[in-house]
Amino acid sequence: MANSFFAKLQQGLAKTRDSIAKGIDNVFYGYSHIDEEFYEELEETLIMGDIGINATSKIMDKLRDQVKSQHIKEPAECKALLIENIREQMKNDENAYDFENKKTVIFIIGVNGVGKTTSVGKLAAIYKQMGKKVLIAAADTYRAAATEQLTEWANRAETPIITGREGADPASVIYDAVGAFKARNCDILIVDTAGRLHNKKNLMEELAKMNRIIDKELEGIWRENFIVLDGTTGQNALNQAREFGEAANLTGIILTKLDGTAKGGIAVAIVSELNIPVKYIGVGEGIDDLQRFDSDEFVNALFT
Repeated sequence: MANSFFAKLQQGLAKTRDSIAKGIDNVFYGYSHIDEEFYEELEETLIMGDIGINATSKIMDKLRDQVKSQHIKEPAECKALLIENIREQMKNDENAYDFENKKTVIFIIGVNGVGKTTSVGKLAAIYKQMGKKVLIAAADTYRAAATEQLTEWANRAETPIITGREGADPASVIYDAVGAFKARNCDILIVDTAGRLHNKKNLMEELAKMNRIIDKELEGIWRENFIVLDGTTGQNALNQAREFGEAANLTGIILTKLDGTAKGGIAVAIVSELNIPVKYIGVGEGIDDLQRFDSDEFVNALFT
């Protein structure tokens, strides 16, 4: 499974690799010596590859220091250092997945169309394969057919789901889901939330209401808030994460649709700009096409 996913990741990042890796090679092998012009072109290549100004500045500052301290003269000698600096920007904390072994409630947040509903189903499948008792709560009660779509994914993941009628108060679904979570002695509750950001105040109030029920009924339970971002949207994904971050305490990112986009570098920008780890990445439509994020695999797929 791991090898097949790496192959999919490598294939999915092909356009990003063309955008970033080839651009970097052109800089490294297009200069005979390291000077300010070399640094500027390298910096521009990273920014144009959606890695972002903040991350690029950190990467380039460290590279300049390394070149100076290690007395490097040849541009080609910098390549391995640059790649390692990019990798370091992406590394997750060693405790990033501890929640998988705790009783946990996971809120899935994000705008419509980014792959939110499918991510819920795929996450459920991941945890079920780990032997966890998983429950899904369909708290996106506003979007037509949202519950039907999520029910279909729950069936594919062979995971029970708690639903409410269309237009119902999402908090009522949460209340029922929490009751079922306790009664069935489940391990992980995954909550699909409404994908709207036209009114941040309403979103905050809605999330707060749902959180109060969980805090009261499942006191002390571990909490995760994952935002789902569409990798094909580049800087828009970064802006969405920033906006939702003002309405919720985001603990992780699910980056979808990395297959077939030239904007995969946005993953580096998001982590660097917002200091929120990428927890899972998706490279396809299949139920097993969402996997834990591995910075080594990601960077290897980007540059090999």
